[in-house]
Amino acid sequence: MKQFLSFVQKEARHILRDRRTMLILFGMPVVLMLLFGFAITNDVRNVRTVVVSAHGDHATQQVIDRLAASEYFVIVGLVPTPTEAEQTIRNQKADLAIIFGRDFASKHSGVQMMVDGSDPNMAQQWTSYATQTILNPSASLVNRKMLYNPQMRSAYNFVPAIMGMLLMLICAMMTSISIVREKERGTMEVLLVSPVRPLMMIVAKAVPYLVLALGILAIILLMARFVMDVPLAGSLFWIVGISLIYILLALSLGLLISSVAKTQLVALLLSAMVLLMPIVMLSGMLFPIESMPRVLQWVSAIIPPRYFIAAMRKLMIMGVGIGDVLREAGILLAMTIALLTLALAKFNNRLE
Repeated sequence: MKQFLSFVQKEARHILRDRRTMLILFGMPVVLMLLFGFAITNDVRNVRTVVVSAHGDHATQQVIDRLAASEYFVIVGLVPTPTEAEQTIRNQKADLAIIFGRDFASKHSGVQMMVDGSDPNMAQQWTSYATQTILNPSASLVNRKMLYNPQMRSAYNFVPAIMGMLLMLICAMMTSISIVREKERGTMEVLLVSPVRPLMMIVAKAVPYLVLALGILAIILLMARFVMDVPLAGSLFWIVGISLIYILLALSLGLLISSVAKTQLVALLLSAMVLLMPIVMLSGMLFPIESMPRVLQWVSAIIPPRYFIAAMRKLMIMGVGIGDVLREAGILLAMTIALLTLALAKFNNRLE
């Protein structure tokens, strides 16, 4: 046991001594949380709106005032014809045009919307918000019955996704590079002839990254709650518990990559290609899985972050119990066992 702890201390000192690695490990979560929480957002805010109204009646003016008072729209101009409104959008001076018909005051109908459709998702949200504001004078959009996320803030969606991406990248990438570094420097053979068994040595190298991952998880949860005001509605115990399974899965994947790669560059490229792009594109982090082509949905079924992100969204945002995430937890546990078994088998084969 003393020898095992000595290896753990050796690896921990090696990590702590590398200031650039520590900066990446703890700086990346903070930067990504701030970016996705405040800068990269799909929240509807300050939509530049031009209004077409040939008749300045009282009903039309009330609607224009409601739009101007809303935090979602900014009235950038009033023009007499739809042609001028279209030209305003084409000149990139407006995102949305609202055209009131002649019978709007009497029938409260005859409203046409012209929108910049270069981003279809945002265009759909703009028209939906504008329709709600125009047709519902007694209630604002914030009072709509939106379960779990009444303000429709994108941070609620991004925080669990960032957790899945960061924990996978840091644990898998850093573990694989750490082991491959020993091979490149020729120190792996020295370690293998030590009294510690190879399996215990690999576990000892993974333990510091496990502790670091738990520290990063704590930073993400604290920032989510106190900086970005994202609720932790579910049990903190189960959030940490499922995250621990996921971290072990990522460490197992890093060990598997290290058994295949011969250099740190190859390990880094494998980590980037195998992990980064699938996580971003196919895990449901940015795009709904249900909207993907059938083939990509099948591919996403083998992406571990898909299940972790889904479980975290249920636990953190919806506040469900462990019974509602047993499927995701079971799949993550099965993947962890399979990857760990395969990684250890490959590693032992290389030693032989």
